[in-house]
Amino acid sequence: MKQKLGQEYEHSCKITKIMQISRNYSKFADLKIICTVPIRTKKELKSLLSSLDKSKGLGLVPTMGALHKGHASLITKAISENEVVVVSIFINPTQFNNQEDLKKYPRTLEEDIVLLQEISNDIIVFVPTALEIYAENVQSNSYDFNGLDRVMEGEFRNGHFNGVGTIVETLLTLVNPDKAYFGEKDFQQLQIIKKLVEIQQIPVKIVGCPIVRETSGLAMSSRNERLSKVLRLEAAFIYKTLKAAKKEFGTKSAKYITEWVRGQFHGHPELKLEYFEITDAGTLKTIQEKQQNTKYRAFVAVYANDIRLIDNIALN
Repeated sequence: MKQKLGQEYEHSCKITKIMQISRNYSKFADLKIICTVPIRTKKELKSLLSSLDKSKGLGLVPTMGALHKGHASLITKAISENEVVVVSIFINPTQFNNQEDLKKYPRTLEEDIVLLQEISNDIIVFVPTALEIYAENVQSNSYDFNGLDRVMEGEFRNGHFNGVGTIVETLLTLVNPDKAYFGEKDFQQLQIIKKLVEIQQIPVKIVGCPIVRETSGLAMSSRNERLSKVLRLEAAFIYKTLKAAKKEFGTKSAKYITEWVRGQFHGHPELKLEYFEITDAGTLKTIQEKQQNTKYRAFVAVYANDIRLIDNIALN
């Protein structure tokens, strides 16, 4: 972008003032945000939102940046269902149990703003700092997610979902959207966020959106940008294996499929399998025997060198 982000912030402040004036003058009633610029503070975001007509819906798409086509699909859906859409870009420190992972997480704000502008100039972009979100206390709240957080990602990433819950609750409370949009690539997270709004009684509809994949089948992820060309091609094996597991699920037991998948990864030393689980899609509990009228899902986490990749697939 030609403008520096500091200039963008100053510009966004001017837009906020214009929107505040518009409340007093009917001729500005149809005024829209004329440029996608980052808003940095909660106060400014609240001021802008208070000046807008949200009667036709307010949508929120929380992200950690490094935006790709998967994020774009969430944003496009939000725009199609709401008059006003907020996209947050915030790399949340409390959901990282591995500080090296936090340090290496892609930070591409200028490219993200360009992508958002290509989608729509009417998107409100909220880009707070950790200080703005947490003040001087960068800690997560503690939640009881009824066991949803103790399996799979929760088992291997201690405290991760408390961090997710903290930032999502903060954003939902701040924006007060009608709908919030999350991708099914993080299906466990999606289920936990649905539980979060239930236990905290937050009046919002959580919308899950399908996984968007690269041509190879690899689930789109911000972490993919850290993969070498060779590893990126090799990582396509993850989805290939999930599809094979789904095919086998009709006739084989969950135990057989789990052991088969583990064996498949032994033949791919570049990919280190962390876990493969077949669970009840609602409770996320590992299944022992298949039951009628129950939806099941397969989940996988894999390391490609030090880059952690996750994926999942509906089995029935």
